[in-house]
Amino acid sequence: QVQLVESGGGLVQPGGSLRLSCAASGIIFSMNGMGWYRQAPGKERELVAFIFSDSSRKYADFVKGRFTISRDNAKNTVYLQMNSLKPEDTAVYYCCAQGGYWGQGTQVTVSS
Repeated sequence: QVQLVESGGGLVQPGGSLRLSCAASGIIFSMNGMGWYRQAPGKERELVAFIFSDSSRKYADFVKGRFTISRDNAKNTVYLQMNSLKPEDTAVYYCCAQGGYWGQGTQVTVSS
């Protein structure tokens, strides 16, 4: 049974930082690409960042230079470091694993 459990969301002021974590179980983590998506109210879910099994990465244009995705294969965990947060980054952030597995999501709210 595949489980993806996100943590680290919360309320932060504009310009602040948060680090999201996603702990995976039930998959061979080191062989899986892992990603972060987000969904804001009234909008479609969109890709934020993805890290492949070889640790190559891709980012959405709207987060380049602000967010960093990384992985720790020893801990079966993928991270999303988010800096210089903007109000428009407010959304539910979802972790996903290659093969169509999703976590339950964690809320990120950027507001003063």
